[in-house]
Amino acid sequence: MTEVTIRPMLPADVRAAERLSAESFLELDRRTARRASPEPQTRPPARSEAWVLRTRHFLEIDPGGCWVADDESGLIGMATSFVRDKTWCLATYAVLPGQQARGVGRALLEAALHHGRGCLRGMLSSSSDPRAVRRYRLAGFSLHPQMHLSGTVDRSAIPVVEKVREGAAADTDLMDSIDRQVRGAAHGVDHPLMQHLWRPIVSDTTTGSGYAYLAAGGSVQLLAATNRTTATRLLWTAIADGGPEQTVHHLTTANEWAIDVGLAARLELHQEGYLGLRGMAPPSPYVHHGALL
Repeated sequence: MTEVTIRPMLPADVRAAERLSAESFLELDRRTARRASPEPQTRPPARSEAWVLRTRHFLEIDPGGCWVADDESGLIGMATSFVRDKTWCLATYAVLPGQQARGVGRALLEAALHHGRGCLRGMLSSSSDPRAVRRYRLAGFSLHPQMHLSGTVDRSAIPVVEKVREGAAADTDLMDSIDRQVRGAAHGVDHPLMQHLWRPIVSDTTTGSGYAYLAAGGSVQLLAATNRTTATRLLWTAIADGGPEQTVHHLTTANEWAIDVGLAARLELHQEGYLGLRGMAPPSPYVHHGALL
């Protein structure tokens, strides 16, 4: 086999890294899909462009956390990570199918982890891939099973929700304050990116505050609140704004309030993947994003 080089990611690598990531995750989805699940599909163009935009953001803000592996055939692996308020987060991590027994994944993860040296906390969202899960556990992460809700919403179950408004850039300081209370670190420089990609909603009352980012169609991309009542209000708003078929990703047992909302809306509960944490408990009330955590 040819020699593998682990090196810092360059702006010119981003498009190739996106294709590598899409190919790797499609193979994983096909390998781990449940028998009754729809046939996994390749990443659609809109999501590919969002992936590229997000990765360029990481590369600009955290170049020391972005790495690729290549050999004479080209890119065969990549990892992006970032640090916010002494919390290290792994955003994306992938190795091409057929290249996963060469130590490439281990070397990439070690390079990304070095970016977080001195951090007090760590977060990552993992697939169910046994090889990746083993690697994260050996790196010292506790693994908390993730669940997701999906199905057809019973719109007759949606309650009247008040005290939720449209968010704006002016709410960023409030969002950072909520982040620090709930997960110990603000998203900080990530909020402008998220506000570009998604629609923010906010609930800010005398009894609690929270926010959520919603993709087109109302699906929750990230949600944080200072108490469960506020979080529940935001999730019901997202469900009310969404279409008939909905999915709520990345739920942990620390966020049973979200499971209760989904079941009340007649969605089905499934388990898939893990939230990996180091030096912290599962955030709550909180629904994390897969890459921005």
